[in-house]
Amino acid sequence: MPVSPVDFASLLCSRLCHDLLSPVGALNNGLELLSDETDTEMRARVFELLTESARASANKLKFFRLAFGAAGGFGESVDTREAKAAIEGLLVDNKRIELGWFVESDALPKGAIKVLLNLTLIASEALVRGGTLSVGGEENEGQLEIVVKIEGPRIVLDPELRATLTEGERPGGVTPRAAAAYLVHTLAAEAGGAVQIVEPADNVLILGAVFNAG
Repeated sequence: MPVSPVDFASLLCSRLCHDLLSPVGALNNGLELLSDETDTEMRARVFELLTESARASANKLKFFRLAFGAAGGFGESVDTREAKAAIEGLLVDNKRIELGWFVESDALPKGAIKVLLNLTLIASEALVRGGTLSVGGEENEGQLEIVVKIEGPRIVLDPELRATLTEGERPGGVTPRAAAAYLVHTLAAEAGGAVQIVEPADNVLILGAVFNAG
């Protein structure tokens, strides 16, 4: 039985809270330090940390708004430059990951953009020691093809996420950690497609989704 809309919304909210806890907590800690600190140099350093935490929080919110929410306007498609900017913001503080963008279309359907963003999120977290993350997407003869390829010295894709991506809800239910994977699987399945995971070589992992463009 599929996850109910209310339960799935709760899962996404739990995921958002988990990912935002660190930068927002850093903001709170910085403000507490600032209230007690009188040294000019230390205050300047605290302001730098506050700026970094605020930027990280804003970047994550912009990404999640497009990946999970209703961002992108009221049309059926979303400008791919908006998706690229969201990914760049998500990765800006991770100097160990190099982004390659190979999406030639100026716009893609909202569902395809969400699949692309969520696969990118999952892939970036699998690059535990950094590496390259390449994103591609195109419409070909009525089919939408989304591909995210990662290469790095150590790639770890949690078995729960791997199974949820390809199979959907597991016997034990969907956890907040697997919410993005469940969203990708559901969007692809509803459009008559599926998600595939390929490992063509050591330290290489390809996440792909193919589904109907209509």
